[in-house]
Amino acid sequence: MKKILMIAIAVVCALGAWAKGEVTFDKRTNDFGTVKAHDGMVTMTYEFTNNTDEPVSIVTVTNGGCGCTRPEYPLQPIAKGGKGTITVHFNPSNFKGEVSRSVKVQFSNSRKRQVLKFSGTVLPGKSK
Repeated sequence: MKKILMIAIAVVCALGAWAKGEVTFDKRTNDFGTVKAHDGMVTMTYEFTNNTDEPVSIVTVTNGGCGCTRPEYPLQPIAKGGKGTITVHFNPSNFKGEVSRSVKVQFSNSRKRQVLKFSGTVLPGKSK
């Protein structure tokens, strides 16, 4: 009897968490193509929708572990059903060849971080 009660409680909790919804991204990956190392910043955008039952804020967006990546994101809470955009600026000047990087986003409604990836190819040399 105790087992059945514990399973029932776990199911109700899981359904309650599921009913809250989550923040979803239109896409989580971007390919910036081929750029020259000294052509300047490359910019990627990631649009998201708040599918939760309450406003959410972005707690943090990592810079991918280096100064070559600079994220921009809304500082105000995003309303239930609202949309927002995270913009990631990448400076390719110290890279060559294939590049694959990511930033991690944490929203106020979850401890789990969502990963946004970007990739492309950086050609060495000065721009003309």
